[in-house]
Amino acid sequence: MRLTDDLKTDPTSIMHFHFSSWWFPLIYPDLTQCFQNTVLVWFPCLYLWMCAPIYLMYLRSHSRGYICMSHLNKAKTAVGFLLWIICWSDVFYTFWKVSQSSSVMAPVHLISPTLLGLTMLLATLMIQYERMKGVQSSGVMLIFWLLALLCATVSFRSKILQALLQLETVCIWRYTTFHMYYVLLMIALVLSSLTDQPPLFSQLTLLCFVETKGGRTRNTNPFLTRLLVTGFKRPLVEKDLWSLNPDDRSHEVVPQLQKTMYSPKRKPHGETKEAQAVEESEILIVKSGKKTKEPSLLWALCLTFGPYFFISCFYKIIQDILMFVGPEILRLLISFVNNSSAPSWHGFFYTALLFICNCVQSVILQKYFHVCFTTGMRLRTAVIGAVYRKALVISNAARRTSTVGEIVNLMSVDAQRFMELITYINMVWSAPLQVVLALYFLWQNLGPSVLAGVAVMILMVPVNAVIAMKTKTYQVAQMKSKDGRIKLMNEMLNGIKVLKLYAWELAFEKKVSEIRKSELRVLKKAAYLGAVSTFTWVCAPFLVALSTFTVYVLIDEQNVLDAEKAFVSLAYFNILRFPLNMLPMVISSMVQASVSLKRLRVFLSLEELQEDSVEHKALAGCDVSMVDGVFSWSRTEPPTLKRFVSLATIVFEVHIRFQRCCQIQSITTVFCAVALQGSVAYVPQQAWIQNATLKENIIFGQEGREQWYQQVVEACALQPDLEILPAGEDTEIGEKGVNLSGGQKQRVSLARAVYCDRAVYLLDDPLSAVDAHVGKHIFEQVIGPQGLLKDKTRLLVTHGLSYLPQTDLILVLVDGQITEVGSYQELMAREGAFAEFQRTYAAVDQTDSERVLHVGISMPAVFRVCSGAGVIAESKISPAVTDKDMSKKTKNPEVGKLTEADKASTGRVKLKVFWAYLKAIGVVLSCISLLLFLAHHLLSLFSNYWLSLWTDDPVVNGTQPNRLMRLSVYGSLGLIQGVAVFGYSLSASIGGILASRFLHQSMLDDVLRSPVSFFERTPSGNLVNRFAKEMDTIDSVIPSILKMFMGSMFNVLGSCVVILIATPLVAVVIPFLGVLYFFVQRFYVASSRQLKRLESVSRSPIYTHFSETLLGVSVIRAFGEQERFIHESDQRVDHNQKAYYPSIVANRWLAIRLEFVGNCIVSFAALFAVIARDSLSAGIIGLSISYALQLTASLTWLVRMSSDVETNIVAVEKVKEYSDTEKEHQWRGEGRRGPADLGPVVVPVVSSGCNWDCSVAFSEVGIVGRTGAGKSSLTLGLFRIIEAAEGHIFIDGVDIGKLGLHELRSRITIIPQDPVLFSGSLRMNLDPFNSYSDEEIWRALEFSHLKSFVSGLPDKLSHKCCEGGENLSVGQRQLLCLARALLRKTKVLVLDEATAAVDMETDKLIQSTIRSQFEDSTVLTIAHRLNTIMDYTRVLVLEKGQMVEFDSPSRLIAERGPFYKMAKDAGLV
Repeated sequence: MRLTDDLKTDPTSIMHFHFSSWWFPLIYPDLTQCFQNTVLVWFPCLYLWMCAPIYLMYLRSHSRGYICMSHLNKAKTAVGFLLWIICWSDVFYTFWKVSQSSSVMAPVHLISPTLLGLTMLLATLMIQYERMKGVQSSGVMLIFWLLALLCATVSFRSKILQALLQLETVCIWRYTTFHMYYVLLMIALVLSSLTDQPPLFSQLTLLCFVETKGGRTRNTNPFLTRLLVTGFKRPLVEKDLWSLNPDDRSHEVVPQLQKTMYSPKRKPHGETKEAQAVEESEILIVKSGKKTKEPSLLWALCLTFGPYFFISCFYKIIQDILMFVGPEILRLLISFVNNSSAPSWHGFFYTALLFICNCVQSVILQKYFHVCFTTGMRLRTAVIGAVYRKALVISNAARRTSTVGEIVNLMSVDAQRFMELITYINMVWSAPLQVVLALYFLWQNLGPSVLAGVAVMILMVPVNAVIAMKTKTYQVAQMKSKDGRIKLMNEMLNGIKVLKLYAWELAFEKKVSEIRKSELRVLKKAAYLGAVSTFTWVCAPFLVALSTFTVYVLIDEQNVLDAEKAFVSLAYFNILRFPLNMLPMVISSMVQASVSLKRLRVFLSLEELQEDSVEHKALAGCDVSMVDGVFSWSRTEPPTLKRFVSLATIVFEVHIRFQRCCQIQSITTVFCAVALQGSVAYVPQQAWIQNATLKENIIFGQEGREQWYQQVVEACALQPDLEILPAGEDTEIGEKGVNLSGGQKQRVSLARAVYCDRAVYLLDDPLSAVDAHVGKHIFEQVIGPQGLLKDKTRLLVTHGLSYLPQTDLILVLVDGQITEVGSYQELMAREGAFAEFQRTYAAVDQTDSERVLHVGISMPAVFRVCSGAGVIAESKISPAVTDKDMSKKTKNPEVGKLTEADKASTGRVKLKVFWAYLKAIGVVLSCISLLLFLAHHLLSLFSNYWLSLWTDDPVVNGTQPNRLMRLSVYGSLGLIQGVAVFGYSLSASIGGILASRFLHQSMLDDVLRSPVSFFERTPSGNLVNRFAKEMDTIDSVIPSILKMFMGSMFNVLGSCVVILIATPLVAVVIPFLGVLYFFVQRFYVASSRQLKRLESVSRSPIYTHFSETLLGVSVIRAFGEQERFIHESDQRVDHNQKAYYPSIVANRWLAIRLEFVGNCIVSFAALFAVIARDSLSAGIIGLSISYALQLTASLTWLVRMSSDVETNIVAVEKVKEYSDTEKEHQWRGEGRRGPADLGPVVVPVVSSGCNWDCSVAFSEVGIVGRTGAGKSSLTLGLFRIIEAAEGHIFIDGVDIGKLGLHELRSRITIIPQDPVLFSGSLRMNLDPFNSYSDEEIWRALEFSHLKSFVSGLPDKLSHKCCEGGENLSVGQRQLLCLARALLRKTKVLVLDEATAAVDMETDKLIQSTIRSQFEDSTVLTIAHRLNTIMDYTRVLVLEKGQMVEFDSPSRLIAERGPFYKMAKDAGLV
């Protein structure tokens, strides 16, 4: 038979392609010559011509530089030209043949080589264009050469057969040119797989091992394999990871989202670059009347990430179509087994075709997942970046509506839910498509009976709809509780020192536990709902199959359920199972994402500060101008400042409703024209300190100027502190400056502003936290007429009257209005309110009222004082140690480390972690769940085996006699399966909730029982991450992953058992494949687990930095440092994604290999079934192959779930790690209990390692000394925040070391240096235990001079305080702390610079209140205002942790020692 006869007899037959007769019925099966000369030639050409326009446009816009002509490029070009010449030689040969022959030549001999020649020319030109655009290796060209070679291989085989069997038909010319063409294709493929040299004129970085566009196959990249090999040999560390691709970095991704959300704002015309920068920093004041359309976050996300979605859709469609090839091949295999006359090569061909289709499907599916996961990662990056940027510009009123905890949830939980949704979002359309296709093929197989299955699915729709609606309700409630819990935890962590000083841990632990209980109640309801949902989607495919088979066999007795109909239908039902299983999950994820979308939309739509509120322009004769200024904290509140005309130095009383006048830029302008000339620096009343070294806090991102830096440090009186700190200027400062005193923090804050060298300085009472002589030094060296800022405009808010004579202009504020303006001399000459105020409070009442003393003796006590790196000293250091000696000690930066970075564990997760989780669930409940899992899968196996027996029943008179019995048993097995499914779903979910409750409570206990030093070392972001992300993983992720892991494991075991029973020959292959599977699994998990740990560890710094930013947002705005902080946040996010991205690609790497193992098992099962077809029934073969078809997905899913179990159980490991940290002593003493109230104090005290002993009990003692002298350390020792290393402290004869901490702290009261309030009612802030009546609280408010203020509030005692008490002034917060003390009214009262933030008049009222209400108590007062302690019984003077003086004020002044110098500096003598 001549292979070309069909073309010769009918030249036009090529136009019909003869697709109906592709195969020749030979002993050597082959494709027709027609098909080979058309489809196999045209297919690769069509691919390249379709890709070329898109690829060339991409290269044009994404140039990577220029690659010089290399030997590799020359070889590629030469091969391309040779291929082009060969193709054109065929064209010319065809013309010559036509001219020499009278017969008509088929057009294909002209069309195909011409098209192929043009394609080869295009390929050659593209190679050169890629070189000019810097492409080192091209995925597009690699795929083209691979397709061309594969298609040519079929023709190569045909030509070999033709030469062997029909030599006379061979055309020598075409035979020769084809073989040359084939060899050149192989060379081109090899050359294309090699990488060219790096391009010129491009900044080369170590990019990620996966090309973003057009790179080689992502899943088999050798760089990733190298990473996994490293991870298998040893635990991966950060330096092993690659940098992110530029397209995945925050600076690329976030602007794309912002561009689609917001239209660009027009900048004011004619500004300098510096002024523009400052104005951006002060996106400051919101003016009414301007309303913009609220941007749509959903639309912005669609525009930004839509293209990636459509790419994933393309891959998904191909994969969905390929999914239905398997059942059709199964039909052909069963027909082949039933037809004993069919040639054997049919079976082998079907087996090979099944393997190839499965492999192609695997590649396409992994490509789809890679696109989805990468898009999800970018989406998370964009959301976090958008939230961070928004937090920098929201107005003050909007800020109150969103707490730090809520915003952290937006960045952690909500962003994560978006990322997870992206992976499965395509199932919204893919699941219905798969259902429709499955039902179509089922109709072809079973006819109208399939409508019964459709009816079952339609009945499931309303059930799933109800479940989805209820799930959304529960989701909203859960997120609300979660927000409240994280918000409260964040506040507790920020105010942990206050909680411990007041012994309030139990009260706040109870509040957290109550919120947690409500959260768990919602989770329990969701678990019941989830059990019902699981029952429906697991049973739905079985019910569809049962109803279809029932109708099929009952409507007609002649309908026989044979193996072909049953198992092909079962294969389609298994396909149907996936979309029906996934759809509820996708709906649930969409519901969760819709809740998150709404929360994000609300936050991103909050009111922003506006750019044009403060004008930056040249002003005639002044640097700051305000005209008719009226300011309010929000539009809904009454004006705080009224009738402002200009500003200089401001003096005002604390009870005026005022927060920070200097912070004009952060409050709402009701009506005003504000103008500034030049850049601005701002020093807030409460210093904001970063978690960085002391030098980094001062330099604040500016360029280094060492000489200027030394001047600033000296002027701000920081040099003595640098000598004391363990690593000097390189000492790490903890979050919120926990290891600095109040005065040190304030001086660092001032030094930061001075170092930045701005034109205008806004100084909000910076001298209130420092003692008198340091305040004088700072005023003279920095602020005053001869200071470093003498040539700058300084706006100083102060209560210190001694500084006023040296100011140029004074503004006096009363009730938010300017009442007097002028110089000091002018105002005194006017004899107005200012002059009277000055005369009243400048004079000091030095009356020394002697009191009866109670004398006691004690042993010296030595305290280990944490500062910087922890323990500085614990020995008795001699007073002879000089400053010179201190300055000579080695300054090792490592010694100055304070905070401990979150460290990633290494190696396998220890079994004790799994055991801890199992115990938290309950061993009995765990065993019940396992048994129910086992029962479900055994019943599933038996039901399918029963079905195979049914299909093998003999047909008698056209029917199966036992069909009713078979059907009833099959249905019963399904019903029992449903019960088991419901049981294991419910038990697993309830077990997860029990474990979650136990782990959260134990972590809460562990954290609250940790000492203060633990919180100084541990960044709050780490702790917030534990309570937010890790607990969310334990709440929601781990239970569902465990269920899926158990299901996958039993599926794999069941499939292997069925395949082995059906085709025992597979036992030869399965052990080898099992070993390969185990090796790949362990090889992968070693790296995957560590990548998860690295990702988890790098997540905490994101939240730590964000919390720090929110606390200092006013400072960041004022200094115009938003861009630097945004860049820092972006870097931390990128650092986190750098660990996440390799895990994405590693998943694809694993999936390709495991699916290959699964495809091999499927192929071997089919192959051995073909070989042993004579000894096997069709039912057994159908059962075996239908299970084998499921095995690929089950294997991949099992490894992924086992990896996910191991990586997510790390959350339990992280939560449990705090159980091993250092804990405080018992809250309640086990031995002798102290008296109800502790009285006079005998206190030996050491600070910073030096000890002193004052063995005299007292009633009132003032404690003074330079900032950092150890005054506050005294209180830490008294409250046992610092434990004594030696010696004892006795209070009223009781050794406090033998008391429980709560017994001690509840009987001593402190009014701390930094007033801390918590969000909640005023009453809760005063009395969290509800121990006092309203009358007692009102009495305490009256004595603390807050009764009139609280009475004027609409909600009185129920008035809601913002987070940190931001809606109250600092002075009002301090007065509330006084009210707390008045309520407790203990016998020992400690005032830690408690009046630093209040004015003279209020200070006098507080002092009189303390004297009248605590006349029977021992009072220790740490004070910077010496006039407040001049009438005390004794004054203790500290210097470098040592007592230098201790006597009555009058005697100390007479002795003219250190106390006399302080009093002189304060103007009191």
